[in-house]
Amino acid sequence: MDGFLTIRFKRNTAQRFKRFSKKISSTYSDSMEMILNFFEWHGFLPSEKFEKSVGKEIFKNRKRTEALISIIRDIEKSQTRPTTAMLELLFEHSPQKKSRQGPLQMDTPKSGQEGDVFFQKIEEAIVLEREHTNLKRALNQQKKEFVALLDKVQLVKSGFGKPRLQLDMTPEAFEELKQRTKKQ
Repeated sequence: MDGFLTIRFKRNTAQRFKRFSKKISSTYSDSMEMILNFFEWHGFLPSEKFEKSVGKEIFKNRKRTEALISIIRDIEKSQTRPTTAMLELLFEHSPQKKSRQGPLQMDTPKSGQEGDVFFQKIEEAIVLEREHTNLKRALNQQKKEFVALLDKVQLVKSGFGKPRLQLDMTPEAFEELKQRTKKQ
């Protein structure tokens, strides 16, 4: 059994603590432990005004929220909007109902130019998407090669002078890497 220590409180304070303790825990020690943990965890001091500490927490949360909002906006700009635009292009000339009871019919453009422009836009979007995918693949390949090259670099400490970096690669492999990099 843990050793107990007696602390003296005013009668009114002790009675308030006993009532409060019955609400939150089974023992007075557990209640006091929970209260102390709360103040230490949140960084509140009973001598400070509670509003200031809460204000600091709100300010921290506001900064975090603003950071999340900027991340979501970036995702919207780089991913959602282009995808939505491509879908709108695809469904711009989609089949529409002429009447509620009739079958779905395709609206035919009055001149052949409207349909041609639509399909040209779709083809351009597909070509751009392929180029984007190819560029991403090339970038990933470049990253892998760069990481492999960095793995071959070693720090050499000499007895004289400063430490230096040494590339552990044959001259032929280095020239081959140089040529591949220049082609891209």
